[in-house]
Amino acid sequence: MILNMGPQHPATHGVLRLLIKLDGETVLAAVPELGYLHRGYEKIAEGSTYHEFIPHTDRLDYLSPLSNNVAYVLAVEKLAGIEAPRRAQFIRVLVCEMARIASHLVGVGSMAMDVGALTILLWAFREREKLLDIYDVLCGARFTTSYARIGGLQQDWVPQCTTMLRTYLDHMETDLKEVEALLQRNKIFVDRCENVGYISPADAIAWGVTGPVLRAAGVPRDLRRDQPYLVYPELDFNVITLTESDALARFYVRLAEIRESAKILRQALDALPEGPYNLFETKKVLPGKERTYTKMEELIHDFMLINMGINPPVGEVYQAIESSKGELGFYIVSDGTGHPWRMKIRSPSTCNLSALPIMLKGGMISDIVAVIGSLDPVMGEADK
Repeated sequence: MILNMGPQHPATHGVLRLLIKLDGETVLAAVPELGYLHRGYEKIAEGSTYHEFIPHTDRLDYLSPLSNNVAYVLAVEKLAGIEAPRRAQFIRVLVCEMARIASHLVGVGSMAMDVGALTILLWAFREREKLLDIYDVLCGARFTTSYARIGGLQQDWVPQCTTMLRTYLDHMETDLKEVEALLQRNKIFVDRCENVGYISPADAIAWGVTGPVLRAAGVPRDLRRDQPYLVYPELDFNVITLTESDALARFYVRLAEIRESAKILRQALDALPEGPYNLFETKKVLPGKERTYTKMEELIHDFMLINMGINPPVGEVYQAIESSKGELGFYIVSDGTGHPWRMKIRSPSTCNLSALPIMLKGGMISDIVAVIGSLDPVMGEADK
């Protein structure tokens, strides 16, 4: 029997179509089909200046827009040959790890809901809201942040954010234990996720799987450690791995990574240096608003950078970060003008979903929702 699941289905986490071949309730084969969002962001980038494209990065993985902003500006800075000040690099680590916790909370809650545990989703959103409150103070937006800037940040980190974040971290462990207590001994949840959606480490590597899905297969790959960027080499954290490589292992990897992110956040807060949060580079970095409003020359720079672009040298770069879902990379080709000649986005959700046929083959049809949930896909970045 051939069965269509999606593209409109509550368990596909967006517009994802699965073409499934069944023998009774056993899955013989599955073909994921992406492309129903019709976004075209890579093409939009070619018609936008480097600054203009920053808000579009919010809409890729909309569960962690802050880390998407950072990944994109790191690629542009690499292309332009500039580096943000040290304070900005620490703040970028802070926002990336907050984004990881917020995204993992939604991933964990959504997966639990997919197999029938709705309470966890509500608790996860409650905890995520506290992080969004910090976003609000930091950059004036809760969802589409557009916080990073080429050469720095939209605004500086303020003491109120430090207070709010420390309070959040102080209570986080208690909240996580509540989640674990509700699920660890829940026979329905464990039975629906254990030994479901297995993929071997070799297959995971071959299919380009990254992030918690890869680490749950026992492969200790983490770009924060293996291809360091920002100030991650100065921070102490563990790369979480398990070996079961099933849906339940992915769930536990995300829970453990939330704790590691909390550890990173505490270190970054303690070590946050004083200094500028934007590079002073008038031909590539937007001037501060206080200077734009009071100096004619700065106003001209602002106008030129927004409308004409930063005109990086001819060349090509690839820069990736370890986002909450895996390797998020931007490949940019510059022809020396103010906008990318070509841009390709390496989104982890696309690669992780591509391995679905292997994970689903031989399983039961009722396992499909648990497997998709364990991948934590966001179709906004899967369909570029």
